[in-house]
Amino acid sequence: MKLKSLLLASGVLLASTVGAFAADKYAVIMGNIPSANQFWAKVEQGALEKGKELGVDVTVLGSPGGESDVTGQINLVEDQLTKGIVGLILAPADFSALNPTIEKALKQGVKIVYIDRPGEVKGISYVGTMNEPAAALGAQYICDNIEKGSEVAILQGVMAIAPGRDRFKGSHDTLTACGMNIVAEQTAEWDTAKGMSVTENIITAHPNLKALFASNDNMAMGAIEALKSAKMLDKVMVVGFDGNPEAAEAILRGDMAVSVAQRPTNMGIIGVESVNKLVKGETIPEVVDTGAELVTKENAEQYK
Repeated sequence: MKLKSLLLASGVLLASTVGAFAADKYAVIMGNIPSANQFWAKVEQGALEKGKELGVDVTVLGSPGGESDVTGQINLVEDQLTKGIVGLILAPADFSALNPTIEKALKQGVKIVYIDRPGEVKGISYVGTMNEPAAALGAQYICDNIEKGSEVAILQGVMAIAPGRDRFKGSHDTLTACGMNIVAEQTAEWDTAKGMSVTENIITAHPNLKALFASNDNMAMGAIEALKSAKMLDKVMVVGFDGNPEAAEAILRGDMAVSVAQRPTNMGIIGVESVNKLVKGETIPEVVDTGAELVTKENAEQYK
């Protein structure tokens, strides 16, 4: 059998599915090391499961410096291109910076699918969450459960990438439309420690804060720690985004109100499946919505 290499790009993972015989090779590069981020761990799980089902060898890689490590991600992709990959599944850390590398891959005949965050190069399909309406879903929960005109804050993700911008727009527009008083909108760059420190600054400046929307669960968990330390957790509603196991446990404890659950396992599964189809000469949809829903106390057990 002629060996093929396929790169699924999105962060750092060093795992693979290996069969008894030589198999077509697929690689995944994600936005972070799975061991450091529950979201990417789920993407990894789905990718490896689908690879095993298809009988292909899937290797997952991730940016060594985390979500904002653009140079690290470019180096990973460039390295895989020298190894003759035929497919790339990519969650780009920065669209503009990665575009030349993506164009280079396309010229080499590499089949590419974006996951988690759509890129700028036209003709490449996107598999992931529709982030703006998903964020609106979480923000609407705040609208429905606290008094109109209340002070609220938004913890933004990395605004250089589409998920950061789209989640901010969905949450900001919804909270504005329902009459909330948005007193702070600051980035914590998807990070737990930064989520804590930014929230500390927000509640110091705005002690009457009633709700906080965090654009991912890592930042939400940091916000919860800040609110606990200030003895304000019982006064401030926290809404997260991702539906991670840690968030589900926080919801069951009563520390977090809800989280908007993405389906990262589906991203891994459908990402590998989609690239496999392209490599075989088949067509795939321009956009595949992997879905979102609210994680509440009623369904949190299934997300643990």
